[in-house]
Amino acid sequence: MRADRLLSILLLLQVHRRQTARELARRLEVSDRTIHRDMEALSAAGFPVFAERGSGGGWMLVDGYKTNLTGLNRDEIQALFLTKPLRLLADLGLDKASDAAMIKLSAALPSAHRDNAEHARQRIHIDITGWNRSDERVRLLPVLQQAVWQERKLKFTYERAGGCDPVKRLADPLGLVAKGSVWYLVAVVDSDIRSYRVSRVLSAELTDEACVRPKGFDLAEYWEQSAVSFKAQLPRYQATVRAHPDVFPRMSFAGRFARIEHADPPDSDGWIRVAMRFDVEEMAVEYALGFGSKMEVLEPYSLREKVIAAAKSVIAFYTEGSVGNASIS
Repeated sequence: MRADRLLSILLLLQVHRRQTARELARRLEVSDRTIHRDMEALSAAGFPVFAERGSGGGWMLVDGYKTNLTGLNRDEIQALFLTKPLRLLADLGLDKASDAAMIKLSAALPSAHRDNAEHARQRIHIDITGWNRSDERVRLLPVLQQAVWQERKLKFTYERAGGCDPVKRLADPLGLVAKGSVWYLVAVVDSDIRSYRVSRVLSAELTDEACVRPKGFDLAEYWEQSAVSFKAQLPRYQATVRAHPDVFPRMSFAGRFARIEHADPPDSDGWIRVAMRFDVEEMAVEYALGFGSKMEVLEPYSLREKVIAAAKSVIAFYTEGSVGNASIS
């Protein structure tokens, strides 16, 4: 509704002081032209909004103006009481503060809205952890959090992947990101913005030097672009298989690094042709072997040959091998 959008514009300007039409349009998911019409409507209604042109300009409210039109609708209340990742709040030491804030918010709501909040809380629970992920040790997260809040440079020792020797870094911390239940530190190191897995930080200490934050840096935007770039650089190995209908429902869960990209309708025998993506060829071989005679590799032919060779070696192992020192007769 337009009234909700106009209120959102006023609150955004109140919080951020200055917003370009493009920023407002992106945030509210409308066109730039719609934002300009909304601004004309606010001005005509007597709200003190004005535009400052040029580099660094944007829409603003007259200094000192503050709106109290902060009423929440039912969907907004339910959203507030649903988005409460307890595990992450506990990592940050904010779980008790969150509980206290929710109690105060609930007490301040009219009784009808309190019912909406409780209704949502009792019907949807969000658990961000995976079934097989073990808890990561993030004992130094409070130190990193302090560096981010206080905008102070950070010295830390980092354990790199692949068994490489730990490295020492001097960083300008920009923010913390939780990907699922895994924490990352986003920081400027040697003029580059990088991401560091918090569980691999071996030691950390704040310096007395102020952090230098890149002008216009947006943490959420950086992380989204970083994630897209990371996925694009992942190794890709394409393969096509033919799967028995009994095993097809399990294919998406049978391999951590196996992805189904396309599946054709079942053929006359009920078998399904499936286009798949793996990280490397070895993973594709192990995946296909795991389904035995209920999966046939079609392409590439080199993968088919390797699966056949691996199957023969398994048969030879069990035919000629032994259990411990006792020969199988």
